[in-house]
Amino acid sequence: MARVVFLGTPDYGVPALEALIAQHTVVAVVTQPDRYTGRGRRTLVKPPVKVVAEEQGIAVYQPERLSRHTETLAALHATDADVFILAAYGQILRANVLEIPPHGVIGLHASLLPRWRGAAPVAAAIRADDTQTGVTLMLTEEGLDTGPILAQVAVPIRGDDTRATLTARLAELAAELLVAHLPAWLASEITPTPQDDALATYAPQITKAEGLIEWTMSARAIDRHIRAMTPWPGSYTLWRGQRLRILKAQPLSEHAHSLLPGSITVLEEGLAVATGQGLLLLELIQPPGKKPMDPDAFVCGRPDCVGDLLG
Repeated sequence: MARVVFLGTPDYGVPALEALIAQHTVVAVVTQPDRYTGRGRRTLVKPPVKVVAEEQGIAVYQPERLSRHTETLAALHATDADVFILAAYGQILRANVLEIPPHGVIGLHASLLPRWRGAAPVAAAIRADDTQTGVTLMLTEEGLDTGPILAQVAVPIRGDDTRATLTARLAELAAELLVAHLPAWLASEITPTPQDDALATYAPQITKAEGLIEWTMSARAIDRHIRAMTPWPGSYTLWRGQRLRILKAQPLSEHAHSLLPGSITVLEEGLAVATGQGLLLLELIQPPGKKPMDPDAFVCGRPDCVGDLLG
């Protein structure tokens, strides 16, 4: 049984933390500070990893910048941990952190490295139309997901996967991969494999502005974009100067048309939008100031929207 410090913030890290609690001694959790969220930024929300740690009575540290927070660094030294486990913590770790545990810092990255290094690998894999992705168990270095690989496992990307559904599957997979290989790593039975930097691709942090749909793209590309942006920041377009969120859609690539990309039309199947290649059938939308609704209900209340140009 190892002494472990866990560094993570979102839901992605929860299964791994729970698995470690069940099989090892988690002596501390390091996570991002509580953040205000919601309308008006009035609700202070704890990171999901913190919620689990507090339920288990585990010490929690939330420095804004771990590498510069001397008190937290001193506390981590004092834990006498064998290894640190890193799962979507949200900060690049510096040498003064990486050098603390004798068995290093083991990262759980949600891609098959070296493909999709960076902050948003799941969204990048969906947008790129990758047929598979996975989880990489790696030895963390100061670079951006550049450390040598300890183990990997792949899973297919489903045609209806969103960033949320795929991340949830990868989180469970990461927990399984970690508990399966951590004992061997601690026993020096794994030889790390260097990554091939020539094959590296990058997935930078997603911004809110990236939710905007470009109707000149193909229907299939827009569908992948919508799924990659779910649940955050969400996909949207502009309709009559207001933001219209597209929550779910289906590409109809076989439908040829002569409409301008972004044009609203009605098919036998329902409300659709012309794209650069094919039509996009809308399945769930959210007009400004309204709750999510069926597009058929939207067009019944606003029949004059047919023919409008989105974007």
